[in-house]
Amino acid sequence: MMWIEILRVSWRSIRSNKMRSFLTMLGIIIGVMAVVLSSAIGMGAKDNITKQVEGLGSNVLTIMPGSTSSGGVSQGFGSASTLTTTDATAIQQQDPDVEYVAPLVSHTAQVVYGANNTNTAIEGTNEQYPQIKNLTMAEGRFFLQEEVNSAANVAVLGSQVEQTLFSGTGTNPIGQTIEIQGIPFTVIGVAASQGTSGFTNQDDAIAIPITTAVNLLTGSDSVNQILASASSAQVMDQAQLEIESTLRVQHQLSASTADDFTIQNQATILSTLSGVTKVLTMLLDGISAISLLVGGIGIMNIMLVSVTERTREIGIRKAIGARKSSISTQFLLESLTLSLAGAIIGLLVAGTGAEVVARLMKTGNLLSVDAIALAVVFSIAIGIVFGVYPARKAANLKPIDALRFE
Repeated sequence: MMWIEILRVSWRSIRSNKMRSFLTMLGIIIGVMAVVLSSAIGMGAKDNITKQVEGLGSNVLTIMPGSTSSGGVSQGFGSASTLTTTDATAIQQQDPDVEYVAPLVSHTAQVVYGANNTNTAIEGTNEQYPQIKNLTMAEGRFFLQEEVNSAANVAVLGSQVEQTLFSGTGTNPIGQTIEIQGIPFTVIGVAASQGTSGFTNQDDAIAIPITTAVNLLTGSDSVNQILASASSAQVMDQAQLEIESTLRVQHQLSASTADDFTIQNQATILSTLSGVTKVLTMLLDGISAISLLVGGIGIMNIMLVSVTERTREIGIRKAIGARKSSISTQFLLESLTLSLAGAIIGLLVAGTGAEVVARLMKTGNLLSVDAIALAVVFSIAIGIVFGVYPARKAANLKPIDALRFE
């Protein structure tokens, strides 16, 4: 019966000052929202990063040329012309743990169809490119090895290029002739949308046989990069070592000479980016914890005010036999109730916020059970810790002094 009475008195005290109670809870509400939403943002960022890296293809190793320097300043990886189509052929023939290899040369050019035209990336590659990049076709097909060997003038359009060139024409692009730098190409396929990868829009590009690109557009067998796909995720490190060994032999590098190329491992990239995301999430969680602590200080402040306002009430209750434990429990319950109520409201608002974040990031449910549990447990702890001092102060008031208080 005593506990029921204590709860009733505590709840009546909170309800009698609705606005003050809400403002007291506001710090906890904001703190709980911050904890849950920071977790949601971190999960969403990690999911997006994973999707972008996986969009590069399955078990992909990206080989970039070395760097040049100007005035003693390195121009960065990829600025030199140290990779060729011959290197790609050597990797394909000599490295047993490499399943697919696709050299890639990129060239920006004007593309025309009828009255429509656009400037877009022209990517010269081979028939193994779709297997590496997990590329699917929306219409038509990708070019074949025979078309690569014969340097055929065929093209596969990205979905955005297809819309730009054929929008409003009512024409099926398959079989139509487009002009790339004034050279006619037959459209044999339209790739399904791949979205963006980093700062690159993969849908705003046209793929042509690399032999055609070398003969008609670039005039050089140098390539911008070589994409290689390991036969499985388990042998990616071994495949990387094989490629490194093959390229050093191809480029006739001595044991003391540094590599004139760089190999990027998909798994390493994902691990690095996930680590960065984890650190940022921890930083946000730390800021959220500070918000909860500020909310706890607000609860303690208001509870001390409440003790001062109800000094005579405490004195009367003590005078008629209330024990110190009853007084202490009452104020501790009030503090805990404020903290829990703030946590519940914060979770409700955070749930809506997480749904908005999920839609903006185009991911699934981002609510973390761990984050919710952490927020609730932390709120309970704050309600108890910051409620102890006011509760003890109320319990230790002397009845005679409390009754004299004005």
